[in-house]
Amino acid sequence: MYKFSSMDENIAKLAKYNFWYGNAIETGFNRDKYTKKILDYLNSRLVKVLVGQRRAGKSYILRQIAKQLINNGVAAENIFFINKEFTDFDFISTYKELESIVKEYRKNLHTVGKTYLFIDEIQMIEGWEHFVNSYSQNYTEDYEIFITGSNSQMLSGELSTLLSGRYVKFEIFPYSYSEYLELTQEQKSKQSYIKYMEYGGLPELFYLPNDEARTNYISGLKDTILLRDIIQRYNIKDAKLLEDVFIYLVNNASHLISITNIINYFESKKRKTSYDTLSNYIGYMEQAYLVHKADRYNIKGKDVISGNCKYYINDLSFRKYLYSGFDYGLGNKLENLIYLELKRKGYIIYTGMMREKEIDFVANKEDKIIYIQSCYMLTDESVIIREYTPLQTIKDSYNKYVVSMDDFKFSSKEGIEHVQAWEIQDVI
Repeated sequence: MYKFSSMDENIAKLAKYNFWYGNAIETGFNRDKYTKKILDYLNSRLVKVLVGQRRAGKSYILRQIAKQLINNGVAAENIFFINKEFTDFDFISTYKELESIVKEYRKNLHTVGKTYLFIDEIQMIEGWEHFVNSYSQNYTEDYEIFITGSNSQMLSGELSTLLSGRYVKFEIFPYSYSEYLELTQEQKSKQSYIKYMEYGGLPELFYLPNDEARTNYISGLKDTILLRDIIQRYNIKDAKLLEDVFIYLVNNASHLISITNIINYFESKKRKTSYDTLSNYIGYMEQAYLVHKADRYNIKGKDVISGNCKYYINDLSFRKYLYSGFDYGLGNKLENLIYLELKRKGYIIYTGMMREKEIDFVANKEDKIIYIQSCYMLTDESVIIREYTPLQTIKDSYNKYVVSMDDFKFSSKEGIEHVQAWEIQDVI
């Protein structure tokens, strides 16, 4: 590797994590669906913002984008990459320090032309939004900015006000079923879908040797998210209650619940809490992308119903490796996976109500609406009637599906299509 005679310590640290001077930086499994979508916004002053749960793969996607730029002719020295989770970058704690190191980097590497700034977990830098606003709109020098964060609140408040629409957001999820198949080279089938359903899609799990290592990894990840993204950020006093609420949501995912239900549950365990506390704790978990909420929607009245709602976990590995002893069946897992696939496709998702009947998903994207019922198996006529009847009450012409794990595909019924679960990503 080329060495500077006067390279200072901080620039030396930077060099370890960048593609400069022929460095071979690991880029991981290619996630083309994300990189292509993000690169569509290349050569614009829009800040590219990747958000999502920790360890979902945001860092690798940033590196893949940087590598693609180099493959397309951008000089490696024009790409600046830091990951604030690495202790090597503890010397950058404020936006002023970030600005100083960017200037020092450009001076040392004698960069010419556009500079591409990749800043991973940027929310760990105090006042970062001032840096992003200034550098993304600096018309005297040419910068293009890519940032990631593990908390949805990073795009509210001051950054949203400062940039006022001058950014584009991409939510990054753990591996989808199609990515799982590509990675494992398995065939699309019921058997491979069950394996995917059972183990989850967090990228690091695919490189760990056994279930003990995976359990330790997921436990550590859960602790890190709760501590760094919630407890420290919001000065949580009762960390044990926070974790117990998370356990409750994991084991009641895809069930209709309310804050009152949770209060009653904890009271039955002789633990008192308040509506506001539980509401805040769940909100913090949503902001950290641990769980997602689906409100109830009145299909006939076309309005959101307050009260009960459903929560879905961001990856089923939390259930598999941490809380597998609880009653959480294959039907619940299937519904959770369908929800996540809809989220990946960019739908706004509700739990539907029509004439007192529940429809698992009302999903809306632009002018498209789809209705989905999820069922593990259509075992007999009574189950078929139970699953199809709610969809039959909806008289509009939008697509309606019943998704199950049955070995054979049922014929369409009154315009309602049956879909085997492992085919759903090709239908929605």
